[in-house]
Amino acid sequence: MKVAEAMTPRDEVVTAYIPGTRDDVLAHFQERSFSSVPVLKETDDGDEFRGLISRDDLIERPDEDQLALLVREVPTTTRETMIEELAAQILDTEYRRVPVVDGGFEGIITVTDLVRAIADGDVETDATVGSVASRDVNTTYSGTPLTVVEREIYYANVPYTVVLDEEANMIGILTEVDVIDVARVVEGEADTGESIADEDDDWMWEGIKAVGNRYLPTRNVEIPADPASEFMTADLVTISKRRSVKEAAQLLLTNDIEQIPLVSGDELVGIVRDIDLLKAV
Repeated sequence: MKVAEAMTPRDEVVTAYIPGTRDDVLAHFQERSFSSVPVLKETDDGDEFRGLISRDDLIERPDEDQLALLVREVPTTTRETMIEELAAQILDTEYRRVPVVDGGFEGIITVTDLVRAIADGDVETDATVGSVASRDVNTTYSGTPLTVVEREIYYANVPYTVVLDEEANMIGILTEVDVIDVARVVEGEADTGESIADEDDDWMWEGIKAVGNRYLPTRNVEIPADPASEFMTADLVTISKRRSVKEAAQLLLTNDIEQIPLVSGDELVGIVRDIDLLKAV
């Protein structure tokens, strides 16, 4: 199977253009739950692909507004590339959305597109979930403030955290999409006033630039400090190690999720992310 058979063509891809601002892409992340958006620039020869902007780019650089300075170069692929080769590239680079560039921007192929190919049987595999799942699971306590949870997700370099109660039982899951859904981008003020959050504020995470002895709030992403339990998904989908990779792919697509906790009985023993399924391709 080739990339051309699984990709999303250019006319169906949501894009952003240079020049533009972070608000142009933040709206896509919040409304459509995208992880990244291709960035193009209009030229006399047509649209030129410049790179991607991800959710992480906005969170990591809250004081940068211009898309041209937020965009990052990423690996690309071609229409004729085989799916097996692309799967290996994604596992190596961990870029979830790979632009298809054959001279110009032709479209994009995502981890979800490959998962769909597995679910539909277009990519044959007899692997089981247990052979591709990770035993390393990112977790957090249900009472942890979302501001801290966001940093835990960031430092763990995974897009989720499994939420545990006081007895360490799994009670939910919280993803970076959940964080983005409640994040706010606000204009900074010229002076400190009441614009800098302190320990009593509901909104705690702000990018603040030091200038001499003054602090000038810049353009900020603000995240509520309420506990993780208020934002998590409590209705969990789980899977056992003996289920097939094809069944896991179908569960991911049916429930519109990117990871499934791996359980043995009622015990959490691992995690199966959509990208893990590519190991079976």
